[in-house]
Amino acid sequence: MIPPIASRFVAAETATESLDYVAELNRDGIGGILNLLGEHYQTREAADEDVSAYLDLVEQVGRTELTACLSVKPSQIGLDAGDDVFRENLGRILERADEQGVFVWVDMEDHTTTDVTLDAYTEFATEYDGGVGLCVQANLKRTAEDLPRLADVPGKVRLVKGAYDEPPEVAYQQKKHVNEAYRQYLEYMFEAFDGGIAVGSHDPEMIDYARELHEEYGTDFEIQMLMGVRTDAQRELAQQGYEVNQYIPYGDKWMSYFYRRIRERKENLVFAARAVLTS
Repeated sequence: MIPPIASRFVAAETATESLDYVAELNRDGIGGILNLLGEHYQTREAADEDVSAYLDLVEQVGRTELTACLSVKPSQIGLDAGDDVFRENLGRILERADEQGVFVWVDMEDHTTTDVTLDAYTEFATEYDGGVGLCVQANLKRTAEDLPRLADVPGKVRLVKGAYDEPPEVAYQQKKHVNEAYRQYLEYMFEAFDGGIAVGSHDPEMIDYARELHEEYGTDFEIQMLMGVRTDAQRELAQQGYEVNQYIPYGDKWMSYFYRRIRERKENLVFAARAVLTS
């Protein structure tokens, strides 16, 4: 059972309980992006176990009327066991998702995985007529060249700032440079993409800029934020008529994810301390 101190950031340990959480979220006009916690499996057996869980999740989502999709990590579904394992397992998930009408996001991990992830996305997004999305990271310098390649692919692209500790030769190191790149990439996407833009950010300035670009170019977009971060803002944006989707981790590997969230933001640390003191 997930303790209250961690339940702000992790929905539940089981898929069924996570779907109950999504149902509550939907009542506030917010969609759910479900992610089974787990990554960097070195063997195919470990990856296949989570793939089976995702196949079951697709079936469960497909039987509901919920506004929900799912998101997978390449290293979770076999990338560390081999590129072919990753592509085969992603194909299995996407085939089932296509049958059930469930959208699938592919998360982006560190820069060493970018090429294989991009290649898999462009292939499968075309095969499944846009039923898959990809995350790209503004801190990576190569993103300026990757976005034009993705502009005509029939899927969705989520732009985030990037959370991995990348070397300076491939990634911007200063926050101001990452912010500059994020704004530049957003402008390009709204101008060049025919919709399918996901603004993955909690930064009010970036969200406001996306709203301005939407007014200028008329390009459709959605806003994506993590569970437990700026929850009130998510509800307010949904009430204003924007498409808002919340990234929802679940599963029994919640401990490491919870501590990662606590380390990232001072506000999260304050929340955790209050939870301990009042429990």
